Amino acid sequence: MKLLILAVGNKMPAWITEGFNEYAKRMPREAKIELIEIKPEPRTSGKTATQIMDAEAQRIKAALPASALCIALDEHGATPTTRQLAQQMQDWMRQGRDVAFIVGGADGLHESIKQAAQQLLALSAFTLPHGMVRVLLAEQLYRAHSLMHNHPYHRE
Repeated sequence: MKLLILAVGNKMPAWITEGFNEYAKRMPREAKIELIEIKPEPRTSGKTATQIMDAEAQRIKAALPASALCIALDEHGATPTTRQLAQQMQDWMRQGRDVAFIVGGADGLHESIKQAAQQLLALSAFTLPHGMVRVLLAEQLYRAHSLMHNHPYHRE
């Protein structure tokens, strides 16, 4: 199983890349995290936010593996605990499907992406910088995997 993170945005600050890479490298082969950066639509083109999100949605759909379970990150999504995320990760591993987490751009995700997703997930009720979402998501996936395997990284 691969845990794919499709994130609109590129040219992240070094600390974002380093943070993401740190958690990605900790993951075992059977639950590898892979980042797929989606080129953002330029905000200087005079397009509306809806037009921008639509253009980014087309790029997301083109990069999304057809067989992957899709989870869109959205502030209105479910907010599982780490233990619940670990249980969900076990279910995903049993199914053997890749899981694709989709992170929108500065204007969020187009409605078509949210509606096509099998699940909406929120990392926090706070609005987070999109680059930071990558790091937090990778850390939470690592933490959930650690919990599944009784690794001392997660403590309650």
